[in-house]
Amino acid sequence: MNSRPMTHRFEDARILMYSHDTFGLGHLRRCRTIAHSLVEDYRGLNVLIISGATIAGAFDYRVRVDFVKIPSVIKLRNGEYTSMKTHTDLGETLKMRQSIIRHTAETFDPDIFIVDKEPMGLRGEVEETLAYLKARGKTLVLGLRDVMDAPHLLEAEWKRGDVLNKIAKFYDRVWVYGPPDFYDPLGGMDVPAAVRAKMDFVGFLQRSVSSLPAPEHVPRGDYILVTTGGGGDGEDLIRDVIRAYEADPTLTHKALMVLGPYMPAHQRQEMMESAAKIPYIEVIEFDNRMEELIAGASAVLAMGGYNTYCEILSFDKPALIIPRVMPREEQLIRATRAAELGLIDMLHPDEAGDPLRVAAALKTLPDRKPPSTGAAGGLRLEGLPNISRIVGEWLENREHGKLQVIKG
Repeated sequence: MNSRPMTHRFEDARILMYSHDTFGLGHLRRCRTIAHSLVEDYRGLNVLIISGATIAGAFDYRVRVDFVKIPSVIKLRNGEYTSMKTHTDLGETLKMRQSIIRHTAETFDPDIFIVDKEPMGLRGEVEETLAYLKARGKTLVLGLRDVMDAPHLLEAEWKRGDVLNKIAKFYDRVWVYGPPDFYDPLGGMDVPAAVRAKMDFVGFLQRSVSSLPAPEHVPRGDYILVTTGGGGDGEDLIRDVIRAYEADPTLTHKALMVLGPYMPAHQRQEMMESAAKIPYIEVIEFDNRMEELIAGASAVLAMGGYNTYCEILSFDKPALIIPRVMPREEQLIRATRAAELGLIDMLHPDEAGDPLRVAAALKTLPDRKPPSTGAAGGLRLEGLPNISRIVGEWLENREHGKLQVIKG
């Protein structure tokens, strides 16, 4: 379904969303996009996002969308977790998070609970809340991005927690935020029929720009946007681009680099000092309106996380992806598939170690054909209207008639 539904009004309808946010900004940004779309379509609907992102408050939220901040836990490069506050034990932090999640669910009393990506939450912290809400007849939804990880890695991780059986036990539906012919996030795994029956491939989540003036740091004229996402593992990408400019004096395209809020301070300082020597590069640390930066760019160089990919498609920008390959292979799988469909160009990180190769790719990037000229199937951005339609049907059909539907 491509058209957005008519605006309806629901009296005191509530949706709770959970975003564990241990590495980067992808989970919170995805939840926020869905929340904003839903409150735009349905008056009287309130959405509350539980988030572990340290900078959750740096984003703006529409009326009737709010967030609850839980103590932050960060994921290290080796895949292990630690508390953001070094003086706090990880176990204590997880207990606090679990308690806040449960108490929020009890107090907010949502009609629908949407969990992003981690079925049982970080270290199982949301399982108790799932059981509580299910016992009260609430609708429970698991949202999965288009690519989770390499099948053997994801299967090993989920087997340790019996996750697939728990998905079958707790969740009513599983939304995949991508079209079925792009990638199956559970492909290559032994998935119970009960889980497969719950899966809906809703489509990619389209992005749009606000009506506010463009940020002041947007360069005049054409520029290539270089983005690392959250930036926690973006050092290599930024360094590769700087070295490309250093190695090839004929590379004179303007570049706007966004380091990301989670890039370690010492790396950030080093990157900014190196980039300051190159007149064609401008560097900023963070912008909470990445949509505007991508919409204004002539091309994009990125690591290729889910949200960046949706923005590249939404604004139809020529793109070069240099994906992360550890600790998850998600970005590599997505970039490989998108390159197969002719939507983007890709360099493996090993290839990006050659500065002249990166320079050559950057020089030709703005002239690359946009994604819309590639495989048409990769450009279906139907996720938000499909989610809105599904949610509207659920709320209209609730058994107890708690809400009255009034056409706008």
